[in-house]
Amino acid sequence: MTKVVRKLDLGARGRHVAASRRGPATGGSAPAEPAAADVGRVPRISVLMALAIRFDGLLRDGTVPNLTELARLAHVTQPRMTQIMNLLHLAPDIQEALLFLHESGRTGAIAERDLRKIAACLMWPEQRRHLARSAR
Repeated sequence: MTKVVRKLDLGARGRHVAASRRGPATGGSAPAEPAAADVGRVPRISVLMALAIRFDGLLRDGTVPNLTELARLAHVTQPRMTQIMNLLHLAPDIQEALLFLHESGRTGAIAERDLRKIAACLMWPEQRRHLARSAR
């Protein structure tokens, strides 16, 4: 049996992000950062949608062999990985809207739990109707 070992960088997360952006630990000046008020927070659902698209690409190009391995590398459970990947079942225009929530100013527009129910609908027009009702 052959074992293939690959290193996969899913990007910095958590407290390590702040440390990596701080700049050099000894001496010198750190690079200028934009003020926190200018940057704002990206809605969690936007991040999850972007992750789903990224993970789908990793699966399609063979970088990661299956969803189980992807869940292990991302440090989430298999059911959680399935929840994230199910966002790909949403209509393309809904996915786009989720990705650009921050720019539209509607950061708290819809909860992920509601989107799971919408993604379970197979017909895109029906998804759009459900989304319109839940956004009211």
